[in-house]
Amino acid sequence: MRFAAIADIHGNCLALEAVLADIAAQGIDYADVVNLGDCFSGPLEAGRTGDLLLLLDLVTVRGNHDRYLIERARAGMEATDAVAFDQLAERHFNWLKTLPFSKIWRDEIYLCHATPTDDNTYWLESMTPDGKVHLRPRAEIEVLAQGIEQELILCGHSHIPRTVKLSDGRLIVNPGSVGCPAYDDDLPFYHKVEAGTPLASYAILEKTQAGWTVTFRQVPYNNLAMARLAADHGRKDWASGLESGWL
Repeated sequence: MRFAAIADIHGNCLALEAVLADIAAQGIDYADVVNLGDCFSGPLEAGRTGDLLLLLDLVTVRGNHDRYLIERARAGMEATDAVAFDQLAERHFNWLKTLPFSKIWRDEIYLCHATPTDDNTYWLESMTPDGKVHLRPRAEIEVLAQGIEQELILCGHSHIPRTVKLSDGRLIVNPGSVGCPAYDDDLPFYHKVEAGTPLASYAILEKTQAGWTVTFRQVPYNNLAMARLAADHGRKDWASGLESGWL
Protein backbone atom coordinates (compact mmCIF):
# COMPACT_ATOMS: atom_id res chain seq x y z
CA MET A 1 0.00 0.00 0.00
CA ARG A 2 1.24 3.46 -0.90
CA PHE A 3 -0.65 6.68 -0.34
CA ALA A 4 -0.34 10.39 0.48
CA ALA A 5 -1.54 12.28 3.55
CA ILE A 6 -2.35 15.98 3.60
CA ALA A 7 -3.62 18.21 6.41
CA ASP A 8 -4.31 21.79 7.42
CA ILE A 9 -4.92 23.36 4.02
CA HIS A 10 -6.56 26.43 5.61
CA GLY A 11 -7.95 27.81 2.36
CA ASN A 12 -4.60 27.94 0.59
CA CYS A 13 -5.76 26.78 -2.83
CA LEU A 14 -2.43 27.44 -4.57
CA ALA A 15 -0.55 25.31 -2.06
CA LEU A 16 -3.16 22.57 -2.40
CA GLU A 17 -2.93 22.61 -6.19
CA ALA A 18 0.86 22.35 -6.02
CA VAL A 19 0.74 19.48 -3.54
CA LEU A 20 -1.83 17.60 -5.62
CA ALA A 21 0.35 18.03 -8.70
CA ASP A 22 3.35 16.70 -6.79
CA ILE A 23 1.33 13.74 -5.52
CA ALA A 24 0.31 12.90 -9.07
CA ALA A 25 3.93 13.22 -10.19
CA GLN A 26 4.85 10.59 -7.59
CA GLY A 27 2.42 8.17 -9.25
CA ILE A 28 -0.24 8.33 -6.55
CA ASP A 29 -3.91 8.49 -7.54
CA TYR A 30 -6.23 10.91 -5.77
CA ALA A 31 -8.20 7.89 -4.52
CA ASP A 32 -5.08 7.16 -2.46
CA VAL A 33 -4.95 10.55 -0.72
CA VAL A 34 -6.29 11.21 2.78
CA ASN A 35 -7.05 14.67 4.15
CA LEU A 36 -6.84 15.24 7.91
CA GLY A 37 -8.96 18.37 8.09
CA ASP A 38 -8.89 22.12 8.72
CA CYS A 39 -9.68 22.70 5.08
CA PHE A 40 -10.88 26.29 4.80
CA SER A 41 -10.29 28.66 7.72
CA GLY A 42 -7.88 31.45 6.88
CA PRO A 43 -7.76 34.81 5.07
CA LEU A 44 -7.19 33.17 1.69
CA GLU A 45 -9.39 31.33 -0.86
CA ALA A 46 -11.83 29.13 1.02
CA GLY A 47 -14.40 28.91 -1.77
CA ARG A 48 -11.91 27.95 -4.45
CA THR A 49 -10.36 25.40 -2.10
CA GLY A 50 -13.80 24.01 -1.36
CA ASP A 51 -14.69 23.57 -5.01
CA LEU A 52 -11.48 21.63 -5.57
CA LEU A 53 -12.00 19.38 -2.56
CA LEU A 54 -15.60 18.65 -3.50
CA LEU A 55 -14.50 17.76 -7.01
CA LEU A 56 -11.76 15.40 -5.83
CA ASP A 57 -13.86 13.77 -3.07
CA LEU A 58 -10.80 12.81 -1.02
CA VAL A 59 -11.12 10.69 2.10
CA THR A 60 -11.39 13.46 4.71
CA VAL A 61 -11.88 13.83 8.46
CA ARG A 62 -13.13 16.97 10.16
CA GLY A 63 -10.79 19.46 11.83
CA ASN A 64 -11.59 21.84 14.67
CA HIS A 65 -11.88 24.81 12.33
CA ASP A 66 -14.14 22.80 10.02
CA ARG A 67 -16.37 22.23 13.03
CA TYR A 68 -16.35 25.91 13.98
CA LEU A 69 -17.60 26.82 10.51
CA ILE A 70 -20.72 24.68 10.88
CA GLU A 71 -21.39 25.00 14.62
CA ARG A 72 -20.68 28.63 15.49
CA ALA A 73 -22.74 31.66 14.59
CA ARG A 74 -21.05 34.03 12.16
CA ALA A 75 -21.17 36.87 14.69
CA GLY A 76 -19.18 34.86 17.23
CA MET A 77 -16.44 33.63 14.93
CA GLU A 78 -12.80 34.57 15.12
CA ALA A 79 -11.53 36.51 12.12
CA THR A 80 -9.73 33.49 10.66
CA ASP A 81 -12.98 31.55 10.47
CA ALA A 82 -15.19 34.50 9.55
CA VAL A 83 -13.27 35.29 6.36
CA ALA A 84 -13.63 31.70 5.22
CA PHE A 85 -17.29 31.56 6.24
CA ASP A 86 -18.10 34.51 4.00
CA GLN A 87 -16.43 32.82 1.02
CA LEU A 88 -18.18 29.47 1.34
CA ALA A 89 -21.43 28.40 -0.30
CA GLU A 90 -24.14 26.06 0.92
CA ARG A 91 -22.57 23.13 -0.93
CA HIS A 92 -19.35 23.59 1.03
CA PHE A 93 -21.13 23.70 4.39
CA ASN A 94 -23.15 20.63 3.46
CA TRP A 95 -19.93 18.80 2.65
CA LEU A 96 -18.37 19.80 5.97
CA LYS A 97 -21.39 18.39 7.79
CA THR A 98 -20.74 14.96 6.27
CA LEU A 99 -17.15 14.71 7.54
CA PRO A 100 -16.48 12.25 10.37
CA PHE A 101 -14.49 13.08 13.48
CA SER A 102 -12.21 10.11 12.82
CA LYS A 103 -12.03 7.19 10.41
CA ILE A 104 -10.48 3.77 10.02
CA TRP A 105 -9.32 3.65 6.40
CA ARG A 106 -8.79 0.41 4.54
CA ASP A 107 -8.81 -1.42 7.89
CA GLU A 108 -5.14 -0.58 8.51
CA ILE A 109 -4.94 3.16 9.12
CA TYR A 110 -6.53 5.37 11.77
CA LEU A 111 -7.25 8.97 10.78
CA CYS A 112 -8.06 11.94 13.00
CA HIS A 113 -7.36 15.66 12.97
CA ALA A 114 -5.80 16.16 16.39
CA THR A 115 -6.33 13.33 18.90
CA PRO A 116 -8.80 10.42 19.08
CA THR A 117 -10.86 12.28 21.69
CA ASP A 118 -10.44 15.99 20.94
CA ASP A 119 -10.09 17.94 17.69
CA ASN A 120 -8.33 20.90 19.33
CA THR A 121 -5.45 19.35 21.30
CA TYR A 122 -1.92 18.62 20.14
CA TRP A 123 -1.18 14.90 20.24
CA LEU A 124 2.55 14.79 19.57
CA GLU A 125 3.55 18.12 21.09
CA SER A 126 3.29 19.82 24.45
CA MET A 127 4.30 23.25 25.61
CA THR A 128 5.60 25.08 28.63
CA PRO A 129 4.07 28.25 30.11
CA ASP A 130 6.81 30.29 28.44
CA GLY A 131 5.49 29.19 25.03
CA LYS A 132 8.09 26.60 24.06
CA VAL A 133 6.66 23.78 21.93
CA HIS A 134 8.43 20.43 22.12
CA LEU A 135 7.93 16.71 21.57
CA ARG A 136 5.47 15.29 24.06
CA PRO A 137 6.65 12.48 26.37
CA ARG A 138 6.01 9.11 24.79
CA ALA A 139 4.00 7.84 27.75
CA GLU A 140 1.53 10.70 27.32
CA ILE A 141 1.27 10.09 23.58
CA GLU A 142 0.63 6.39 24.19
CA VAL A 143 -2.21 7.06 26.64
CA LEU A 144 -4.11 8.80 23.85
CA ALA A 145 -3.42 5.89 21.50
CA GLN A 146 -5.01 3.30 23.77
CA GLY A 147 -7.67 1.26 22.05
CA ILE A 148 -6.45 1.98 18.52
CA GLU A 149 -5.56 -1.31 16.86
CA GLN A 150 -4.21 0.06 13.59
CA GLU A 151 -0.43 0.04 13.26
CA LEU A 152 -0.41 3.37 11.40
CA ILE A 153 -2.08 6.43 12.92
CA LEU A 154 -2.32 9.81 11.20
CA CYS A 155 -3.05 13.19 12.77
CA GLY A 156 -2.58 16.86 11.96
CA HIS A 157 -3.49 20.05 13.83
CA SER A 158 -0.05 21.17 15.04
CA HIS A 159 1.24 21.78 11.47
CA ILE A 160 4.54 20.14 12.51
CA PRO A 161 5.74 17.25 10.31
CA ARG A 162 6.64 14.46 12.69
CA THR A 163 6.82 10.68 13.07
CA VAL A 164 6.60 9.03 16.49
CA LYS A 165 7.12 5.31 17.05
CA LEU A 166 5.29 3.89 20.05
CA SER A 167 6.73 1.22 22.32
CA ASP A 168 4.54 -1.46 20.70
CA GLY A 169 5.74 -0.55 17.20
CA ARG A 170 2.81 1.53 16.03
CA LEU A 171 3.59 4.75 14.16
CA ILE A 172 1.89 8.11 14.52
CA VAL A 173 2.54 10.51 11.65
CA ASN A 174 1.72 14.19 11.24
CA PRO A 175 2.26 15.22 7.59
CA GLY A 176 2.58 18.93 8.41
CA SER A 177 0.52 21.72 6.90
CA VAL A 178 -0.28 22.21 3.24
CA GLY A 179 -1.29 25.83 3.57
CA CYS A 180 -0.26 27.47 6.86
CA PRO A 181 3.45 27.18 7.73
CA ALA A 182 3.38 29.52 10.73
CA TYR A 183 0.83 30.66 13.30
CA ASP A 184 0.42 31.67 16.92
CA ASP A 185 -2.20 30.65 19.48
CA ASP A 186 -3.18 31.65 23.00
CA LEU A 187 -4.15 28.19 24.29
CA PRO A 188 -3.16 26.60 26.56
CA PHE A 189 -0.38 29.20 26.70
CA TYR A 190 0.68 31.74 24.11
CA HIS A 191 2.98 30.02 21.63
CA LYS A 192 4.20 30.13 18.06
CA VAL A 193 4.60 27.33 15.55
CA GLU A 194 6.97 28.22 12.71
CA ALA A 195 8.08 25.85 9.97
CA GLY A 196 10.91 28.16 8.91
CA THR A 197 9.98 27.62 5.27
CA PRO A 198 6.96 28.68 3.20
CA LEU A 199 6.89 25.36 1.32
CA ALA A 200 3.70 23.28 1.36
CA SER A 201 4.14 20.10 3.39
CA TYR A 202 2.65 16.63 3.04
CA ALA A 203 3.71 12.99 3.49
CA ILE A 204 3.91 9.84 1.39
CA LEU A 205 3.52 6.56 3.27
CA GLU A 206 4.29 3.09 1.96
CA LYS A 207 3.90 -0.32 3.54
CA THR A 208 6.89 -2.57 2.89
CA GLN A 209 8.00 -5.95 4.21
CA ALA A 210 10.07 -4.10 6.79
CA GLY A 211 7.17 -1.89 7.88
CA TRP A 212 5.85 1.55 7.03
CA THR A 213 8.14 4.09 5.41
CA VAL A 214 7.41 7.80 5.75
CA THR A 215 8.62 10.43 3.30
CA PHE A 216 7.92 14.08 4.01
CA ARG A 217 7.75 16.29 0.94
CA GLN A 218 7.83 20.09 0.82
CA VAL A 219 6.58 21.70 -2.35
CA PRO A 220 7.15 25.22 -3.74
CA TYR A 221 4.22 27.23 -5.05
CA ASN A 222 3.31 30.88 -5.57
CA ASN A 223 3.32 31.61 -1.84
CA LEU A 224 3.88 35.33 -2.36
CA ALA A 225 0.50 35.61 -4.08
CA MET A 226 -1.16 34.06 -1.06
CA ALA A 227 0.85 36.28 1.29
CA ARG A 228 -0.44 39.34 -0.57
CA LEU A 229 -3.99 38.02 -0.28
CA ALA A 230 -3.60 37.59 3.47
CA ALA A 231 -2.24 41.13 3.75
CA ASP A 232 -5.21 42.42 1.76
CA HIS A 233 -7.45 40.85 4.39
CA GLY A 234 -5.55 42.71 7.11
CA ARG A 235 -3.65 39.67 8.40
CA LYS A 236 0.01 40.65 8.52
CA ASP A 237 0.76 37.62 10.69
CA TRP A 238 -0.53 35.25 8.04
CA ALA A 239 1.23 37.23 5.34
CA SER A 240 4.56 36.87 7.14
CA GLY A 241 4.09 33.15 7.69
CA LEU A 242 3.12 32.53 4.09
CA GLU A 243 6.02 34.61 2.78
CA SER A 244 8.77 33.14 4.93
CA GLY A 245 7.55 30.40 7.26
CA TRP A 246 8.19 32.73 10.19
CA LEU A 247 5.96 35.17 12.06
